[in-house]
Amino acid sequence: MNIASLFGEPLAAKYVLWLVDGLGMTLLVSAIVVLLSTLLGFAVALARTTTLPLLPRIATGYVAFFRNTPLLVQLFFWYFGLPGLLPEAGMLWLNSVHTLSLYGELRLSWPSFEFLIATLGLSFYSTAFVAEEIRAGLRGVPDHQRRSAEALGLTPWQVFRYVVLPQALRIAQSPLFGQYMNIVKNSSLTMAIGLVELSYASRQVESETFKTFQAFAIATIFYILVIAAIEAIGQWLQWRQDSRRRRSARPA
Repeated sequence: MNIASLFGEPLAAKYVLWLVDGLGMTLLVSAIVVLLSTLLGFAVALARTTTLPLLPRIATGYVAFFRNTPLLVQLFFWYFGLPGLLPEAGMLWLNSVHTLSLYGELRLSWPSFEFLIATLGLSFYSTAFVAEEIRAGLRGVPDHQRRSAEALGLTPWQVFRYVVLPQALRIAQSPLFGQYMNIVKNSSLTMAIGLVELSYASRQVESETFKTFQAFAIATIFYILVIAAIEAIGQWLQWRQDSRRRRSARPA
């Protein structure tokens, strides 16, 4: 019994390229969502810890809403509901082709409506989870360190910048990378609104070739490799921090 009889005939190069293109879209969307959700999550976490009136309640409501509603429902809302809220001229502009000419033959194209909605929906959803991880990191810094820094004459901004923030990021680092891995996995749901990412591409290949196992096996391997790479980066950063801490603890 050979491998071909166990797993079937391999996919043609054309279909493998379809999957590679889908992987590229998954990586692009995930990278943008990671960046946006980290920035927005940081702002939401700060809003939840501030003493300003109303702001903590608004941030808490945001987190509760997006954490407790399914991502797929949110994507459907943005994809089908948002066009009803925008004027017709705005929707026509979003769905039309726009290009920006730079130097020579270099041009930037306006992304598709599916891409915009996928990025928007995933970012809003992931922000709620990222914000909680960052808030947990901020709360994990002992209060006596803040008070000690203030006693040394540091301003509130200096206390936050040089004392609280570095420790909070170290505490939140591992959970944050877990959320980044979830973003990659959650990106597969954007196939429901027509984004041609990896899961969508695997469905295309399966419907074209009827080679279900081969199509989804390659897609699964791609997902595993991406998740493993993110986890490896997180472990490497943790190892660097532990190494620096051990070197600083050594007697001179």
